[in-house]
Formats: sequence, C-alpha cells, structure tokens
Amino acid sequence: MTFRTRFAPSPTGPLHLGHAYSAMVAAQQALANDGAFLLRIEDIDQSRSRPHWEAQIYEDLAWLGLSWPVPVMRQSDRTMAYRTALDQLTDMGLTYPCVCRRADIEAAAGAPQEGVQQFGPDGRIYPGTCRGRAFPETVDHVVRLNVEKSVEQLGARAFTEAGPLYAGEYSLDAEALVQSVGDVILVRRGMAASYHLAVVVDDAAQGITQVTRGADLWEATQIHVMLQALLGLPIPTYHHHALIRDDAGKRLAKRDDARAIAKYRDDGMTPKELLGLIGLRP
Repeated sequence: MTFRTRFAPSPTGPLHLGHAYSAMVAAQQALANDGAFLLRIEDIDQSRSRPHWEAQIYEDLAWLGLSWPVPVMRQSDRTMAYRTALDQLTDMGLTYPCVCRRADIEAAAGAPQEGVQQFGPDGRIYPGTCRGRAFPETVDHVVRLNVEKSVEQLGARAFTEAGPLYAGEYSLDAEALVQSVGDVILVRRGMAASYHLAVVVDDAAQGITQVTRGADLWEATQIHVMLQALLGLPIPTYHHHALIRDDAGKRLAKRDDARAIAKYRDDGMTPKELLGLIGLRP
C-alpha cells in the first residue's frame, strides 16, 4: 500500500507558522516513506471561506517548496459524498435531529457536578435533550450521532498512533465515548457536514494511510475512528505533532496575522530561514 498523507487547511484566513510546520511535517513524512503528499481545501464553512485565502494557501505552500497532485480536493464539491455517509448512519438508526441552541445546552447542563466531565473534543458534552426526536424535522436543526447506540454496534476497534507525542496502539473505550464525548454533531446548520463527518469521508476518498495533524486534534481521533468503523472505512495510522506556540506559550491562530507566512515572506525571510524558525530543515 502506498503511503499517503495530507495537509488540509481551511481558507478562512492566512496560513501561519503552525500551518507551515504541519504541512512540512506531512510532506517530510511522505518523502521518508516514499509516498504521496496531498493537499485538501476544507472549505465546508462557506460563510467564512474566501477565494483569496485559498489562493494564498497555494502561494504560501509553493513558496515553502511544496508540491501536490492536482486537482485539489475541495469540500465544497463533496456535498453528495457527505449526504451518502449520513444516510448510511441514519439507515442504521444512529442519527437524530437536534433543535437545541447553545443557550439551551448550557441551561440543560445546569450546575457542574463534581467528578462529571463537562467538556469533550466536540465542546460541551450534549445532555441528550433531543435524542428521542425522529426525522423529518420541520424546524431548523442539526444532526447528531447517537453515540451510545453507536458503540453497541462497534465491537473492539483500535488504531495506531505513530507520532512521538502519543506513540502506541489504542483501543476505543465505549464508556469514554459516551461519557466524555457524547452525541457529536454530524451536520451543522447551513453546512453540508460537520468537520468530524467530512474529514473521515474525505480521508477515505483520498486513500489517506496516515493522518498527520496537530496535537490539538488528538482527542477528536476517537470520534473519527468510531465513524470510520461505523461507515466501514479504512482506519489510517495517526500522527499528531507538537504545536507551534508564541513566546508566552499560546498556540498560534489565524487571527494572529503578525505571524502569517506571507508577512515573513514580504519582510524578506527565505523559506529556509522560516523553517529554521520552527525547528525544521527544508
């Protein structure tokens, strides 16, 4: 099997040093394994995605010396693929419509109970208010996965983490998925899919054998492996790398324009110098 990994940015702002690090780690992993480095544009949120940010992604990555097969996969072109996956989960009786707003969920959570986890990788753990609702809904809703029913169908599932931070073999923990993750959103309002559903469908479509991404997504891996197992998709190896942080230890974000790759380039920095800044070699 040919090694295939990817870099999957969202065109919602300029790429920063953290993106440069993630893209280069993925590309270097592909090179070391005589494999392929792919690019995917995660523009599922059309309300925030902009063509000029997508164009700058290509420009920034090319400046770093990266190349990738074309055409590039774009999530905005894949609505039917997400719908097919969602229908499969719905036919299995694992989804339901949820009309709760954020304020409703906060109110339902009530006062935090000692020892009870309040937040998971998908935000505040959903209390299950709408779990008894059935399709179709006549009001605006999101679609959630019934995790408790899902884990009953999973059986034993495991995945391999190859990154140095968490290297090892991991088995899905049904109790942890129910208690610490909860009923995740599969389709958000105004979008074709949530990140969780889209990423597993797209990774399978691109034949990704190793998912290379930041440690901030480590906790979401159990969600993605669960969805891969439910949908009958291959479970890739995962490689979570360390995050690039500023001098105060804060993780870099797109709103941190002062550290955008384009700004370093415009100031005369070379690609080699920028990679040295984040501890990598070309």
